[in-house]
Amino acid sequence: MFRSARTAAVALGSAALVATATVPAVATDAHTLPAKHRSPVVIGAVQADSPGRDDGSNRSLNAEWVTVKNTGRRAVDLDGWTLTSERTHQTYHFRHFRLGGHREVRVHTGKGRDTWRDVHQGRRDYVWHNHRDTATLYDGHRHMIDVKRWGRR
Repeated sequence: MFRSARTAAVALGSAALVATATVPAVATDAHTLPAKHRSPVVIGAVQADSPGRDDGSNRSLNAEWVTVKNTGRRAVDLDGWTLTSERTHQTYHFRHFRLGGHREVRVHTGKGRDTWRDVHQGRRDYVWHNHRDTATLYDGHRHMIDVKRWGRR
């Protein structure tokens, strides 16, 4: 009887071990997990290398751009949001800009007149590295919203 009880306990213990191995682990302490800030706003297409010769002209600077897209139906207020280059550490600050649902805006490097489709950083030098860089979008509370990388690491 002792032997069969021991065998049963080992069998139950093994079954419990197999069951826990197949179930994914779930964190119980929410404070140890980074906050996930979901947003319909993402970084879209990037043209880091303006076509033609990089001559530093405003036309060439404005041919360098990053698109920010709203994939949701509702407009999103981007006031206080930032778009940053990892390589140059240059940051564009959105000011009083509302991105409509299913719309996108191109953030150009040079100077120009801002519209609902195009905004300008007003810079006199290139922001995005042609061959390798990372664009990071933060909301007004400095929560990372999206990251887009290009080139080899």
